[in-house]
Amino acid sequence: MRLIFVKIFSICLFCLFLQGCETLKGLTSDTPSRSETIDEYSDWGADKFYNEAKTAMTKENYQKAIQLYETLESRYPFGEYAAQTQLDIAYAYYKNEDSESALAAVERFLKINPRDPHIDYAYYLKGLVNYTRNITFLSRFIPTDGTQRDPGSAKQAYADFLELVRRFPRSQYLPDAQQRMLDLRNHLARYELNVARFYLKRGAYMAAINRATIVVKDYQRTPAVPYALDVMIEAYTNLGLLDLAADTQKIYAQNYPDGPPIIEGVNNTVAEDIWDFIGLDQ
Repeated sequence: MRLIFVKIFSICLFCLFLQGCETLKGLTSDTPSRSETIDEYSDWGADKFYNEAKTAMTKENYQKAIQLYETLESRYPFGEYAAQTQLDIAYAYYKNEDSESALAAVERFLKINPRDPHIDYAYYLKGLVNYTRNITFLSRFIPTDGTQRDPGSAKQAYADFLELVRRFPRSQYLPDAQQRMLDLRNHLARYELNVARFYLKRGAYMAAINRATIVVKDYQRTPAVPYALDVMIEAYTNLGLLDLAADTQKIYAQNYPDGPPIIEGVNNTVAEDIWDFIGLDQ
């Protein structure tokens, strides 16, 4: 008797299951698939996509521009706009502050189009992305000292611009790249100086001398050099290496008889002075 009851119960459950499947099938059949949804770009040609994307860029609607460029690339991968679209996508990502996607897009362009007439721009854009990579939302409003943080992006940007200079000496982007390289050298020199001062403050005098020496040898003619010499003089003195301290002092006097050409903190704003006083970057 119990076995019969179990069988009947199982049959009822099976019937309910079949009924549920039919109901689900009915629901899903009434739901339009993704392919059945209306495509607002269905009648757009390549020219339409490209012009609308450029308009979105002009209006600084970078998200829309990215969407249009990517759709254009997927629908017309071998069209007349293919290579230019890849560059435009990279630039749109850059303007949208998506550094990782911008760099990935540039690298993809360089790999696919090694002989494109705009290849110099790709290298320039790559450097530009890395140049601005560490500019955070906070640093746009609070004058933090970027030279006290990891210089990885700055070094990469310098390498990118240097590649542009070496490979394309007649590029129209050369003057701006060279100006940014000068700024990057100052930035990197200042970073090494900050590290040297960090070691000096904590009594690691040899480490301070080593980092200050990097500034003097690798970043000549930057504003950080006289301050690096100061670090070396103080470190040598504290180590009791008075002859070396005196020699460094002579070098300083010969090259900077009137003191450093650029005085630290002279052009600081009030906000920058407050930030330095608090020392949150250190």
